Amino acid sequence: MKTLNQTTVRKGQSGVALVELLIAMLLGLVLVGGILQIFSSSRQTHKVHEATARMQESGRMALEVVARDIRMADFWGCASDITSVTNNLNNAGAGYVDFGAGGLAGTDGALGAPDTIVLRGGINSGLGIEPPYGPQASANIKVAAGNALEQGDIVFVSDCSAADIFQISNANPGTAGTIVHNTGSTTEPGNFNAANPGCPGANAHCLSKIYGADATMFSVQEITYSIAIGSEGEPALFRNGAEYLDGVEDLQVLYGEDTDPPETAGSGIANYYVPANQVVDMNNVVSIRFAVVTRSQDDNLTAGVNQTYSVLGSARTAQDQRIRQTYTSTVTIRNRL
Repeated sequence: MKTLNQTTVRKGQSGVALVELLIAMLLGLVLVGGILQIFSSSRQTHKVHEATARMQESGRMALEVVARDIRMADFWGCASDITSVTNNLNNAGAGYVDFGAGGLAGTDGALGAPDTIVLRGGINSGLGIEPPYGPQASANIKVAAGNALEQGDIVFVSDCSAADIFQISNANPGTAGTIVHNTGSTTEPGNFNAANPGCPGANAHCLSKIYGADATMFSVQEITYSIAIGSEGEPALFRNGAEYLDGVEDLQVLYGEDTDPPETAGSGIANYYVPANQVVDMNNVVSIRFAVVTRSQDDNLTAGVNQTYSVLGSARTAQDQRIRQTYTSTVTIRNRL
């Protein structure tokens, strides 16, 4: 029960003023902006790291594969060089390879365009020739059964004095180990060399000599490396016209010529490196210096700055915001030493 001098005290309600609300909203916006900035920066960093990792993978693989093929260029078994090799392929047939042109060739890209390089020679560990040997006009050679050779394979047989290149014309050569090199077969380019030396009656399938137990048979190939637009619309490294590695934008090649006479103690060491169009004699090239340039698939990764980079000593400036990396290697052609 209230008395007369008692008063009722009511606690007034307190709220958020408009100014306080605006300040809170402003602080929230600043906080959200900071979070978005961190997210954007982290996302950009992740994209750069991902692009760099992908470029490194492509660059290292390109160096490894191209270097391996360069080392094996101009390999003709025990025969000393291409001058000892007779090419029995039909030069009028599709797919003919002019192995007589040597184990090395290339083109220099005009105005900084990508170069190409062509490598020819034998591969694999070889198969020993087995009896019966010859006669010279025979259209077959015996090797071990169960080999991996197939109809249409181009091979060469070699000893230390000569070598012959031909195409296998019979089916299932790996089953029995009989390697036939007839003319007029369904394989392309096929065999035809009526001018082959020493063949009685100018038999077109005749090899240059009878090969015995000291001879070995190898597969032979021509490899061309070039740069073109790949299936994803990006530049790629091509191997024999087939897309091999995407993200490779450029291939530049320098050829190291040894101009010293053979009797010189320093023979086998390049005196200088020049582009393909400045090589005096490809037969004197003993090493190759090449560079591949990889680039990121995504644009806008360089923070608005056009990247500058170097390719075999030549400075370049990118025309977009992609990241680029240059990978360089110098490789000795060991079959020319």
